[in-house]
Amino acid sequence: MFSLERFISEYVTLRPGSLFEPDLKANEATLRQEIEGRKVLVIGGAGSIGSAFIKELCLFRPATLVVVDINENGLVELTRELRSSAVIPVPEDYRSYTLNFADPIMKRIFRMEKGFDVVANFSAHKHVRSEKDRFSVQALIENNDIKAAGLMELLCEFPPKHFFCVSTDKAAGPVNIMGASKRLMEDMIMSYSDRFPVTTARFANVAFSNGSLPKSFLDRLELRQPLVAPKDVLRYFVSPRESGQICLLACILGRSGEIFFPKLDASRMKGFSEIADAFLRAKGYEPLPFENDADARAYAASMPEDSKVWPVVYTCSDTSGEKPAEEFFVQGESLDMDRLRSLGVVTRSPRLSKAQVQECFAALGKLFEREDFSKEEVVGILERYIPSFHHMETGKNLDQKM
Repeated sequence: MFSLERFISEYVTLRPGSLFEPDLKANEATLRQEIEGRKVLVIGGAGSIGSAFIKELCLFRPATLVVVDINENGLVELTRELRSSAVIPVPEDYRSYTLNFADPIMKRIFRMEKGFDVVANFSAHKHVRSEKDRFSVQALIENNDIKAAGLMELLCEFPPKHFFCVSTDKAAGPVNIMGASKRLMEDMIMSYSDRFPVTTARFANVAFSNGSLPKSFLDRLELRQPLVAPKDVLRYFVSPRESGQICLLACILGRSGEIFFPKLDASRMKGFSEIADAFLRAKGYEPLPFENDADARAYAASMPEDSKVWPVVYTCSDTSGEKPAEEFFVQGESLDMDRLRSLGVVTRSPRLSKAQVQECFAALGKLFEREDFSKEEVVGILERYIPSFHHMETGKNLDQKM
């Protein structure tokens, strides 16, 4: 019987248990003191990382849990999963709201609650796929940066004891607009770190998370379609549960202005085609390579029900903004590698001032007012304000691929 959790452990993360369990146990008393009986708001809580954070958080028994997400179906399923669990204690005061965190309703919720002790924001455009044209670029910058700044202003009225906003490893030396938007987000939220505690975390890939390439392998098998993957891209991976634990530790244990990242050995990076091969074999199939999409689709359409092989297409990556390998920090950032066993900390990083962030936002806002603005002009503004950003443009995007 195939178990996705066991497959991730044995073939993707190569860890029998959670990397972060020792730090969770060592800091259990602090985590309980900061969470038990508190009021918590989780934005973007229906997504893979947000929901994993909620499951870990609930083990420390907050009194109130409010979850906000624009994905109504995702919120319904999250609630069903929490209510159906025999091990996750759901707070008596549990509420979910289907809305955008930039909606005016959020202000009314804050005023009714008189603020929250813990606020965690997981709402973000997270995929390089999100930058195919000028409209997708505008949407991701407005969500990741401009609307997020509005949330920070609201939090100034109701300062939390802990605020966390998820980042990405793609923010370290970014080569795509999504990564640059998250690097700008880091600078923006840190400009409020003198008003209330602010932390973030740069992530590895979350294995089989919603929207990820490995997650699509499950769907392709169900629909009897070919698997496709790059054969020249390596990534760090954490399990879904580990992703929630990273965020919990960073949110509660972090000092204001810090960025957390998992201590992962580069030798443990995995390739997507390697994962696809292992996944098919775990499912009882042998990969059958094809040179192009059309031949793979034709074979899949005529494949017998009892086939023991499965069509795959593995190519070199040729889409914009794809690094051969990601990184968690760059030259010029100060690190603390001793505080926690499983997490490193960027304690200091070259940052834009609040005035520079606002200047950048103003330039982007003025650009977006024009009907004829271009993606290249957006890249130009971001490269002007983020010196580490060097856009990798190939003229191709993931919407053009299987």
